Amino acid sequence: MKKYALIFVHVACASVLLIVACSSPAKSRLKGSWKSKDGAINLNITDKDFTMDDGDAIAEDYFVKGDTIFTSFEGNQPFTKFAIQTIDDHNLTLMGPDSVAVEYSR
Repeated sequence: MKKYALIFVHVACASVLLIVACSSPAKSRLKGSWKSKDGAINLNITDKDFTMDDGDAIAEDYFVKGDTIFTSFEGNQPFTKFAIQTIDDHNLTLMGPDSVAVEYSR
């Protein structure tokens, strides 16, 4: 009887871990449409593109490493760096390459 209980506990734990691992990933807080607090800049972040519309809207490839967003046009180097200072569901503060912090909201 002890063997069956031990086997049941292991199977139950394995099934819970499998269900959690195979569930859909959580929605990234970074992805979505953002607008600067002064309304001058629109920022759109999708799965593949980082588009900052401040007159000329150019979609750039990006990747995130730690708290920094690295963007490049069609994979060319050098990368443009944007440091994420604060992020939550409705607010985002990015430090741009020119060391100016811009606050965005959804």
